[in-house]
Amino acid sequence: MQTVMAREIEHKYLVRNGSWRRAVQGTPYRQGYLSLDPERSVRVRLGGGKAFLTVKGKSEGPARDEFEYPIPVADAEHMLEALCIQPLIEKTRYTIAHGTLKWEVDEFAGENEGLTIAEVEIEHEGQEIAKPGWVGEDVTAISGISTSTWCGILIRNGRGAGRWHTA
Repeated sequence: MQTVMAREIEHKYLVRNGSWRRAVQGTPYRQGYLSLDPERSVRVRLGGGKAFLTVKGKSEGPARDEFEYPIPVADAEHMLEALCIQPLIEKTRYTIAHGTLKWEVDEFAGENEGLTIAEVEIEHEGQEIAKPGWVGEDVTAISGISTSTWCGILIRNGRGAGRWHTA
């Protein structure tokens, strides 16, 4: 099996309203982290009958190294319960096409209920992003806006994030 260097360029946004919900179905996900080191994160994700192990490097603006590997569902379930840092992240992901881009809206549940974030991956830095009307403030450059960081905050606080507010 050959490993190819992967570079993710992703922008994150707050969500203004629920108008994105028209005719979309979501996929529930559970994910947990094996490492929350600021230089790298190692995530286990289970959703849609599939499981993945993902290693991400430190963000450099909107870009970072990312390697994702399919793993057996049973292995993911065991890692989530026995090895991952708790609490786990629960969310439903909705995929929405807008122009030539694929937007992913994550609506968090459980400890992060009330938080909704939109993400879009682009091919190169500087690529123009046509934003749908429901997309709010760009939070890509705000330090700590990542699911792995939220997981760390939950652990340090010993509880959930409460009600998240979006613009």
